[in-house]
Amino acid sequence: MAERTLEQHTTQMNDEQLLALESKYCSWGDTVHYSKQLNIFREAEGIYLYDTRGIEYLDLQMWYSAANFGYKNKRLNEALKKQIDTLPQLACQYLHEEKIKLAAKISQDIEKKFGVKGRVHFNVGGAQAVEDAIKVVRNHTGKVPMFAFMGGYHGRTLAATALTSSYRYREHYGHFSDRAHFVPFPYRFRCTAAADKESCCDLSCLRKFEKLFESEYYSVVNPKTQNCEYGAFFVEPVQATGGYIVPPMNYFKELKKTLDKHHVLFVADEIQMGFYRTGKLWSIEHFDVVPDIIVFGKALTNGLNPISGIWAREELISPEVFPPGMTHSTFSSNPLGTAAGLAVMELIEDSSFDVDVPKKGAYFLKKLQALQKKYPYIGDVDGLGLALRIEMCQKDGFTPNRELTDAIMNIGLKGELTAGGKKQGLILDIGGYYKNVFTLAPSLYITEKEIDLSLALFEEALQKALNVIP
Repeated sequence: MAERTLEQHTTQMNDEQLLALESKYCSWGDTVHYSKQLNIFREAEGIYLYDTRGIEYLDLQMWYSAANFGYKNKRLNEALKKQIDTLPQLACQYLHEEKIKLAAKISQDIEKKFGVKGRVHFNVGGAQAVEDAIKVVRNHTGKVPMFAFMGGYHGRTLAATALTSSYRYREHYGHFSDRAHFVPFPYRFRCTAAADKESCCDLSCLRKFEKLFESEYYSVVNPKTQNCEYGAFFVEPVQATGGYIVPPMNYFKELKKTLDKHHVLFVADEIQMGFYRTGKLWSIEHFDVVPDIIVFGKALTNGLNPISGIWAREELISPEVFPPGMTHSTFSSNPLGTAAGLAVMELIEDSSFDVDVPKKGAYFLKKLQALQKKYPYIGDVDGLGLALRIEMCQKDGFTPNRELTDAIMNIGLKGELTAGGKKQGLILDIGGYYKNVFTLAPSLYITEKEIDLSLALFEEALQKALNVIP
């Protein structure tokens, strides 16, 4: 797509004016200022963002996997516009067609795949849906403590922060008495459980978790009653903010045996990996386990509305055990969000993402592996579908290299890369335990040609970064 001249309005401020206002009036408590390079974006289409100059930026993170189906997706946008002109607002205590159909589609899909009847409850934002899942767990089990993974991220509301392993998110807000018991995730590139790298992954980390249930003095269970203190294990099947880490395919099946034995619920957080990011509607489908609760959000509406939700087994959420008023939010099942969500589910039904995404992911990963062979600074590449990772290291191929990672990201944001034959930018997201992992979440419609271009731009940014970093 050629550089474009953006429509200028008489009241439109230039970037310098806007950044001056932002510096003075916007809170810096969000994530904007993680980057040194601040951009004002004016348009978006397909896999590209456009700045004031009309420079296009190829986006490899698609709003943290919220816009899986591309920016300005015509079919989804039209569904939202139609809803705006028919029933744009409605208090969530009243019913509308789109809510009922969307809940039914999600529930019927899960019942078909997992053989379990359940129901859907909507909310706004992933963290709020996580809180609803916590309420369902507490209501069913009567227990407050939860298990979660090191490297896991479940949101930044107070309750969700208690499940998120980074202490940085809790540090300023006092003591969290409900802080989860954090368990090592099977992170094969940086395995700390196995005796050596060759024996990873022999599920050594899982064996250590299982050992906690052998004695009351390991603090989680009374072996006499088999009663566990913990109500649920909150799981990202593929760790998201933690660095798009894909566990061994048999890991969760083995884990769930222990959880079922001690009546600990399995909660699959699909907020970032849901809606075909990994090649299946739910990433947990890859791992041959049946979850008790599924949490979803982000790409449900392709980023057009912040609707989220949970699906839970019937015995956890039936009207008899979870009656009216148990949890509620003003905008939870708003008609704009449910209309966009329903359009996404219908789009999925009419598409072949189950075939296309694994194929594109395999092509992308093969190209990443070839790039890794050229640069020792790329310590690890991996992926599942179109959830891919590039872990940047020192020249030894293992020691984390955050400085290089930050430099590459900021070079991409300058919009001065020329590998595609013109000035372009590259949008990258950084995650990982050491903030040295590029977590790639391109549009599900990305083509092989666009994958090739994205890697050419990435390699150019890498080379530029290596020239400026000692």
